[in-house]
Amino acid sequence: MGIVAGLDSSPEGTNIVVCDADTGAVLKQGYAPHPVPESAEVPAPYEADPQTWLLSLGEAADGGLLEGVQAIGVTAQQHAVIPLDAADAPVRPALTGNDKRAQGAAADLVDELGGRAAWAEAVGAVPDAKLPVTKLRRLAATEPDHATRTTQLMTPHDWLVWQLLGKPPRRTTDRGSASTTGYWSAHAGEWRRDLVELALGHEAGLPDVLGPAEAAGRTPEGLLISAGTGETMAAAFGLGVGAGDAVVTLGASGAVYAVHDAALPDAGGTITALADATGMHLPVVHTLNAVRALRGAAELQGLAPADLERLSELALTSTPGAHGLVLLPYLDGERTPNLPQTAGSLHGLRRESMRPEHLARAAFEGMLCGLADALEVLRARGVTVRRVFLLGAAAGLPAVQALAPAVFQAQVVVPASADYAALGAARQAAWALGAAEGRLSAEAPPVWETGPHETFEPDEDLVLGQAVRQQYASVRESVYPGALTPAAGTAGAAAAAAGAVGAVAGGGPGQGQEEQGEHPGAGREVAQS
Repeated sequence: MGIVAGLDSSPEGTNIVVCDADTGAVLKQGYAPHPVPESAEVPAPYEADPQTWLLSLGEAADGGLLEGVQAIGVTAQQHAVIPLDAADAPVRPALTGNDKRAQGAAADLVDELGGRAAWAEAVGAVPDAKLPVTKLRRLAATEPDHATRTTQLMTPHDWLVWQLLGKPPRRTTDRGSASTTGYWSAHAGEWRRDLVELALGHEAGLPDVLGPAEAAGRTPEGLLISAGTGETMAAAFGLGVGAGDAVVTLGASGAVYAVHDAALPDAGGTITALADATGMHLPVVHTLNAVRALRGAAELQGLAPADLERLSELALTSTPGAHGLVLLPYLDGERTPNLPQTAGSLHGLRRESMRPEHLARAAFEGMLCGLADALEVLRARGVTVRRVFLLGAAAGLPAVQALAPAVFQAQVVVPASADYAALGAARQAAWALGAAEGRLSAEAPPVWETGPHETFEPDEDLVLGQAVRQQYASVRESVYPGALTPAAGTAGAAAAAAGAVGAVAGGGPGQGQEEQGEHPGAGREVAQS
């Protein structure tokens, strides 16, 4: 039996899982938070000392955790870049997170290349505050000395692999991590060095991009280190996501991604074209609002923001369509549809609908319909979705589990809580080890056992789900006409269900008809494109 390990360096700490290379069974685990520097200075937001990642890695692996391990896979936080100087030392702490101070830099980059469509065509992503390419532009503008000293760029995953290998001359990355930078093209499969120069002001060295089953090398102790990847790609690989599957993450904001055979560059920038960890593609659509809509609805009713269980109970005492109430959950503006300056709004208020249970139901339906809009963006581009994996603490709420299958028009799977990014890194390590030993093909990853999960089917609720979507879409279109392009070929099914919500919800006279209109179409947060 071979033994492999997956290492996940998240923004908070390092998690390590040790697995059976053949089955994926977890044998051991270790975790340690990143240490807080002892200096009196408080670490600045949106930056981190890479050495703290190594310190937490060592602590997580303490006590012989890696004894007997033959190969290690590494995944790490995305949206971060480490600028190195000619001596291979960081010129400053790593630039991390969604630093909104970089919004001006993002706008400048968009304009200088010729607009959003030009960026989408170049790298499958439009610069925003979190992309590394944007951070480089802000670095050049605000810290020109550091920018000038920068000769090499690495993501956290690249840097950790390089450190484990003893800092060899050759630096490596994989397609997944490279696709999150804003200067690598997923559809062309190559670095856009001209975009590094556009952002930083000069060229800089970039890692070699390895194939999915390639090894980055061996440690001085002889352990094989696989190519590694970003957290989103590792989580998808750890879940076993394949063709026909989508993942919906429920954090404060939301994300929907799916495995596909093409990059799907999107001129409007709604889809971010990432690469996955298997040689395929991972198009991602984000929403700015998900669980924050539930927390807002809870507070509005005098509940604690975290008391979503009670909100879920209330929602399930209402009926499909929430008695005609529709919440457009754009509380922080919205990205899908692209309405950055808008606000959330509640529609369909009537005397009989102004009850706690109907507001609770509208919050859940609004959140899920907003995510279904994101899912329809992918479906409209040819992505087949038959099964949706729901991730995040809110995936365990009974109201989410009851409503999601019908709203998403697909089977819904809620996996047991686990660090799927670390599991994906371990699975990649098993693949690289098997390929190196001639036991596995570089074209087919090892098949691991499926972890514990719950499955929910739409069954007889499909028509009700279509009607809820129709009601939501009608309101969205009346308030923001044309904000979301309809998905072709799906309006008919929704129109057939148009009267279902009013009939079941028991709304006021004519309520079902008042909410009708053209239907636009027929899912720890890890998606970080």
